[in-house]
Amino acid sequence: MDLFSRTWAALRAAVADLADEDLAQPSGCAGWLVRDLVCHLVIDAQDVLITLATPTEAEPTRDAITYWKVADTPPTGDDPLDALIVRLAAAYGEPWLLKFHLDDVGSAAGRAAALADPDLRVSTQGQVLTVGDYLSAYVLEWTLHHLDLIAHLPGAAGPPAEGLARTREMLEKIAGAAFPASFSDEDALLVGTGRRAPTDAEKAELGELAGKLPLVLG
Repeated sequence: MDLFSRTWAALRAAVADLADEDLAQPSGCAGWLVRDLVCHLVIDAQDVLITLATPTEAEPTRDAITYWKVADTPPTGDDPLDALIVRLAAAYGEPWLLKFHLDDVGSAAGRAAALADPDLRVSTQGQVLTVGDYLSAYVLEWTLHHLDLIAHLPGAAGPPAEGLARTREMLEKIAGAAFPASFSDEDALLVGTGRRAPTDAEKAELGELAGKLPLVLG
């Protein structure tokens, strides 16, 4: 839960530091500008608040790893929900309004997470998790989207090292195999999730794991 707070705070701080023109740059998400990604983060924060306020007595059906589903194909940006995000982001008009909304709702989600009982069971998307597992799953969400945020903004601050390491560990569990030790945590995440193609040398190092990639998480 501490790592949830650190990765979420780092991501929100990176957004707060963006210049207005940065929001019009491409992000690492197919079909989305940085402003679209920030709008998606607002909805993520709302989801966290909704889930933490949806307790249940049912037995857990997922944990931090099995929470994630692996899709067959990478997103193209043409999905109706993805297109809705683009329209919502454009509706803000002024970049500061979008950044303010993320800071407002995002701060509330951070406070709610810090106050939550990690053993409490919550319901989301038809599944049941403990709060601890749910928030641990979101470390992966925050870290990958932090990389998406700065994909074309070389001067922006990246995600915390401990978040990168934990997300790599989670991705390896999802894949059922470890990435080569020569891969940095960031490279393992970018290549592993299809955010960039592996070089020929990397593909050779990946061996059989290359055939399982990319892992498109949803």
